[in-house]
Amino acid sequence: MKKLISVILTLVLLVSCLACFSACSGGKAGFKVGFIFLHDENSTYDKNFIDAANAAAKALGLDEKQVIMKVNIPEGSECYDAACELVDEGCDLIFADSFGHETYMIQAAKEFPDVQFCHATGTSAHTEKLPNFHNAFASIYEGRYLAGIAAGMKLNEMIANGKITAEQAIIGYVGAFPYAEVISGYTSFFLGARSVCPTATMKVEYTNSWFDIALEKSAAERLIGSGCVLISQHADSEGAPKACEDAKVPNVAYNISTISIAPETALISSKINWEPYMKLIIEKTMDGKGEEIPYDWCGGLAEGSVQLTELNAKVAAAGTQEAINAATEQFKAGTLKVFDTSKFTVKGATLTEYLADVDGDFKGETNVIHDGYFDESAKDQRCAPYFDIIIDGITVPAAN
Repeated sequence: MKKLISVILTLVLLVSCLACFSACSGGKAGFKVGFIFLHDENSTYDKNFIDAANAAAKALGLDEKQVIMKVNIPEGSECYDAACELVDEGCDLIFADSFGHETYMIQAAKEFPDVQFCHATGTSAHTEKLPNFHNAFASIYEGRYLAGIAAGMKLNEMIANGKITAEQAIIGYVGAFPYAEVISGYTSFFLGARSVCPTATMKVEYTNSWFDIALEKSAAERLIGSGCVLISQHADSEGAPKACEDAKVPNVAYNISTISIAPETALISSKINWEPYMKLIIEKTMDGKGEEIPYDWCGGLAEGSVQLTELNAKVAAAGTQEAINAATEQFKAGTLKVFDTSKFTVKGATLTEYLADVDGDFKGETNVIHDGYFDESAKDQRCAPYFDIIIDGITVPAAN
């Protein structure tokens, strides 16, 4: 009898300890997070998200059984199907990484109110106001501006060396789609370049694809053939950097460093570091406080969400790092605004008002110009970019 009592007491103590562990860890032992990615690790865009997800999971002590990733999920009903599968697999939190996933994530969020759904680059969380659906982005326009400074410094070096004239300081830009996210990105990059090289101009080509190695490479080659002496991109493959390395044309990439594949031409890359956001949403959901995840979250330099990869000293012009550092300090002090309306014109005029499509309804309803600048990704508006203006100095393909 004493032996039986001892066994029972041991079992009670064990159950009590397990319950205590579960309570203390915020339910961590049974927690699962699911990720939906548009492509796989061959896409620099998706690899950036995948790396951040793995880093956040590791930092928070999640094991591989608690992290479920679905890759190559198109921007269609396949996203909804993937979300449902992740719910069936026990996920408490589901994240998707592409703009076109949003409609299907909202559909799933409405169907599964006990699961938290988070989505990058979307526009609808602040208008839908579902307690379990959230958007996130970053002020990457600041990072692109800083990368643009590196480009402008390189153009100045090429002018000083007699390699090009001031009028030949033409940047080529490989863009995915003519969306606000892309336009905001190449405009901020261009303004960064112009802040140090005022004669710079830019030509843009769209591939109409987020990830297509051949299309991005051929677009870069056409831009180089048309007289562009430096190439940047908002596209997700290494196609453009490889074209630049072949042609010995300086290149600024996105999301990852391309120094290993383009050692003679890679300058620098800007990137969004998604790890801080991944950690935030996982911690809030594990703690049972998913309602505290912001509807609309935008990280910046201060949060470590906007970063630059290492500067390639072999390619960069002298003084580039110092110029980037100085601008970074101005951003942190709040004295530098990327879209300062005194620094650009539209059809020869300075903008004093602009009704932007902040609500994602394809209607310009919100004036976002105040205090002398276009307030991109404003905290009281939405995180996803809405700068969709073609400014003077940038040439884009004619509309079909």
